[in-house]
Amino acid sequence: MKVLVTGSTGLIGSALCEQLKTQGHTVVRAVRFASTAPDTVFWYPADATIDTQALVGVDAVVHLAGAGIGDKRWTDEYKKEILQSRTLGTSLLARTLAAMDTPPSVFLSSSAIGIYGPRNDEELTESSATARSFLADVCTAWEDAASPAQQAGIRTVFLRTGIVLSPQGGALKKQLPLFKLGLGGKFGNGRQWQSWISITDEVGAIIHLMNSSVSGPVNLTAPEPVTNSEFTKILSSVIGRPALLPIPPFGPKILLGTELANALLFTGQRVMPQVLQADGYKFEHPTLEFALRALLNK
Repeated sequence: MKVLVTGSTGLIGSALCEQLKTQGHTVVRAVRFASTAPDTVFWYPADATIDTQALVGVDAVVHLAGAGIGDKRWTDEYKKEILQSRTLGTSLLARTLAAMDTPPSVFLSSSAIGIYGPRNDEELTESSATARSFLADVCTAWEDAASPAQQAGIRTVFLRTGIVLSPQGGALKKQLPLFKLGLGGKFGNGRQWQSWISITDEVGAIIHLMNSSVSGPVNLTAPEPVTNSEFTKILSSVIGRPALLPIPPFGPKILLGTELANALLFTGQRVMPQVLQADGYKFEHPTLEFALRALLNK
C-alpha cells in the first residue's frame, strides 16, 4: 500500500513509518517545507494548502499531526494552537480526500481518550458518552473536522489514543530519570486511572486498522489500565528502585498551571479497547509489567 502519514517525525509517526517500510509499504510524508524528495507531500494547513497531485495513488492516510498537549502552559494562545493544529489539518485533509476522483480507501485520524473526560472508576468504551472540558471539546472538534471524508464514503477511523509508552519520548521518557534516581512517586492520591498502550501496540493497532473494515472511534489503549499508584509500583519494580514519596499537587500545578496539571497528572480515564479487541487485534504487550520490561529490556 501507498500510505500518506502526517506528523511523521513525532513519537508515533516515526515508529509507524519505520514499521510500514519494514512491512513493504510505500510511505509518503506530509511536510511543511519545500522538498523535491519523491516521498514527501507539501502541505500547510494554516493556509489550507496541500499538493493534491501528489496524493494521487495514495491508498491510506494516517493523520497524526498536532501541537503537543503538554509541551507548554495552557495560555489562551496555546490553547488556540492546540485546537487549530488539529482541526485545520484534519479539515484540509478530509475536504481534499473527499474531492479526489479516486480517494484513499481509509482515513485514520488521530483523537485521544481525553474526549471522555475524567470519569473516576467508570469503565469507558467507544460507546460511552463524551464529556465537556477543554480537552474533550478539542477532541470532539478534531473528530468533527473529518466529516467531509465520512460523507464522501471514505472509511474513517478515529484513533482515540491513550498514554503511549516509549523510552524514546512521551511521559515515560520524562519519568525514567527520576525513577532511576529513586525519586519517582505517585501523583497525589494515585487513584486516578492511566489508560496506556506500548508504542509497539500503538503502531501495530494502526496498521491493523488500516487493513480492517472498522470505522468510527477506536480506543487505542491496552486491555489492562492501571491506577497511577499501580503504575508507580510496577515501574519502580521493573527499574529496581524505590518510589516512596508521593508528589503533592501544588508543585506540578505551580509549574504547569492548575488546568494542565489536573488534565495530565491528577485525573484520568479507565478506557477499554472494546472495538479493537472485537476486531481481532492481539496485543503484544497486554499488561503493564510485560510492556515495561519489553520496552526497557529488563
